[in-house]
Amino acid sequence: MKNKRVLMIAGGTGGHIFPALAVARALRREGFDLQWLGSRVGMESQLVGSEFPLSTISIKAIRGKGLVTKLLSPVRLLQATWQAWRTIKKLNPDVVVGMGGFVSGPGGVAARLSRKPLIIHEQNAVAGMTNRLLAKSASAVLAGFPNAFPKNIHANTIGNPVRLAISHIAKPSERLKNREGALRVLVLGGSQGARAINEMLPRVFADYPNKEVLSLWHQTGRLDFEKVQKAYCSMGAQVTVEAFIDDIAEAYAWADLVICRAGALTVSEVAAAGLPSILVPFPYAVDDHQFYNGAYLSNAGAAELIRQNDLTDDVLTSLLQKYEKNRPLLIDMAEKARTLARPDALSAIVKLCEKLANGQNK
Repeated sequence: MKNKRVLMIAGGTGGHIFPALAVARALRREGFDLQWLGSRVGMESQLVGSEFPLSTISIKAIRGKGLVTKLLSPVRLLQATWQAWRTIKKLNPDVVVGMGGFVSGPGGVAARLSRKPLIIHEQNAVAGMTNRLLAKSASAVLAGFPNAFPKNIHANTIGNPVRLAISHIAKPSERLKNREGALRVLVLGGSQGARAINEMLPRVFADYPNKEVLSLWHQTGRLDFEKVQKAYCSMGAQVTVEAFIDDIAEAYAWADLVICRAGALTVSEVAAAGLPSILVPFPYAVDDHQFYNGAYLSNAGAAELIRQNDLTDDVLTSLLQKYEKNRPLLIDMAEKARTLARPDALSAIVKLCEKLANGQNK
């Protein structure tokens, strides 16, 4: 019997691509043939192309761009939708799964024009405009956080799929209870880095009253790597700086505390790993969705959620001093984070793909 085909649509940043990769790998393990539709300018060419067949269309982000881009956007969207439609006709998938990024708009529209079952998954706590529009005609609407969509849209909250290696990290009560020595602080800025965090952490570490009680592992993103590495270079051996951490599960298992943005993927991974966190939402995120992502953890007592404008060097220093002196608090926050994890998100998407690929209603 011929394997069922799934076309994965996701692109732009790691926040869309890594959950989609987790789903694609799970589907492949179940015997599906996978194809991928992305853009020509996102990270998918680096992260996907070596593992899954990748087709691309010409599409860029539009929201917030200049007047000329906005005036040309209808023409470019039509062109991208035509390219996506031709790709879908050629690949003839049994199911199309949209996991976000600006490629999902034309890809999702093309899927419905081709009369293909369409699953959309919204990772953020506030659904983006593209997914709100696609939700009206999608075969199934899935959400990473409760109440992400307006009440008139029926969405099934399943959580965000994370890589299996992260879900398999030992629970906090086993991993953290006997930890001693320096407080292990993992600093993340997302797949592309976070300049405000990259600039603040070396300053805070340089002036920290007792550096021996901290150990840092800092992911900077490619653009800030050399600058941050140079800033740390004279501060001793308790700092590891990397542009990108390849094995993020290893980093989560190592850490006692995470300082990071509040992207949907990061928040979901921190919950799955069972880690306390200091969350600094990106202040210019569309619809302020990173703040609402972070609130999912902070409202449960699993994280500190601090606006970037409110996070001064002194504030961060005080927080680090609080945590390095109170490991029971860290373990309590970690356990609260783990209770918010949704480990069944992957299997829920796989089962839904199986149903739709076999012609069953959702």
